[in-house]
Amino acid sequence: MTGARGVTGARGVSDPSALPVRPAGTRSRAGNAMARTRMAALDGAARCIEKQGTRRSTMSDIAALGGIAKATLYNHFRTKDDVFAAVVADQVNRLGEECLLAAADGLAAALTLAAERVALHPAVRRVAADEPAVLAALATPAEGGAWSVARSAVAATLTAAGCDSSGAAADVVLRWLASHLPDPGSSATRVAGAELLARSLGEGHPAEPAFAVR
Repeated sequence: MTGARGVTGARGVSDPSALPVRPAGTRSRAGNAMARTRMAALDGAARCIEKQGTRRSTMSDIAALGGIAKATLYNHFRTKDDVFAAVVADQVNRLGEECLLAAADGLAAALTLAAERVALHPAVRRVAADEPAVLAALATPAEGGAWSVARSAVAATLTAAGCDSSGAAADVVLRWLASHLPDPGSSATRVAGAELLARSLGEGHPAEPAFAVR
């Protein structure tokens, strides 16, 4: 039969125009909403750590400071430790992006920026003051988690600066940066350390191509 929309046609197939149509971009909007609530959760967690440290923070506190419902927070994270791990990874990733841009001005500039951010981060200083044992564990480079993100970011920055970006070089940088977690030092020592480390990793002395004629 033919006729009004929605009536089966000659081949037994309903008129496509009668079928429900998903509004354009619905899935994209849902994804954006999930991303926004996740970022709100991470922001709430970071502010919570700055305000009262990790031990005293609860999922309710994180949700409240993030401006989201507690149930929404649990849609993204099962425990507060999961949230905190995600906060660290997110902060490391953001810092890596900043350092990659700063590397255009040289490795020393990128390393100085990284050291300043690590040393003076409000959440880091709160944990250093109230929970030194927690910070000591965080300050030891390990495998996986945020450390993998950090290693990749360091290697990318070293490459952008034209310096040695081997695993050993990246580890040296990571250990130097981690040393600022328990002891931020002074701005002068951070700058001096960044410059010394940059020189030792080859800044200003590009590696000779492997095919160079001797």
